[in-house]
Amino acid sequence: MDLSADHIKSLHKYELRVLLSIEYLMGRYSWVPEEELVRNSRLSAGEVHFRLSRLMKKGMVRYSNVPYPGYCLVFNGYDTLAITHLVKKGIITALGDCIGEGKESRVYEALGTGPVILKLHRIGQRSFQTVRRGRSYLPENQHCPWVFASHYSAEQEYLALNALQNHVKVPTPLFMNRNVIAMSYIPGDRLADCTLDDPGKIFDELITQVRAALQLGYIHGDLSEYNVLYDGEGIWIIDWPQWISPGHENADEILDHDLETITKFFHRRYR
Repeated sequence: MDLSADHIKSLHKYELRVLLSIEYLMGRYSWVPEEELVRNSRLSAGEVHFRLSRLMKKGMVRYSNVPYPGYCLVFNGYDTLAITHLVKKGIITALGDCIGEGKESRVYEALGTGPVILKLHRIGQRSFQTVRRGRSYLPENQHCPWVFASHYSAEQEYLALNALQNHVKVPTPLFMNRNVIAMSYIPGDRLADCTLDDPGKIFDELITQVRAALQLGYIHGDLSEYNVLYDGEGIWIIDWPQWISPGHENADEILDHDLETITKFFHRRYR
């Protein structure tokens, strides 16, 4: 089920309280028992049960009776908590359409004081254990549900975007909550979707940007024609959650792979 602005706007205050309780208790439980939700939310058992049924209909919560009866957030529920917070803080006033979907994220248009992009990190779309092994920022030996792994992913990207501001052409981060980053809107197309009049010039600019990021201590880690935007004048590098530092044990190999991937694209498209 897609994230619905109507579902978020119609959320009752008790439904929000139950979502917050599930989020908190998922730090201890894979599936949160209903009696624990009653205790944590301080609502009656009947009220909690009613609100859970409404949240499941909205696609925000899932129930399982294996290995024991309990509830957990799904991405729409976690996204809803983040977006509700962004609205409360005045970062956005309206949620628009989904304009892109990647391996580990969805991108939505939104409206604040102007156009805003919301990037919703969704690590659980791939094997969580595979992602955990490849991401040094994820806890190694403790309970870490995939919704919280998505929070860590957003945190990594938010850190990079802030550090690279005014040095590398990246979107401006406006605010982050949970797994969602609000950032500036970049009008442009992916290199994969456009034809450049002067590809040599743009390739040189891209290498200059990669070098500038490296000097600041950031290697993209997943650079390709799908995460470089061209706005008609220059390029912008997006999607930074997989960045590593030059001190990483595989830094040389990963940097070489980034450069090889983008070089092969330019050679294939413009040779």
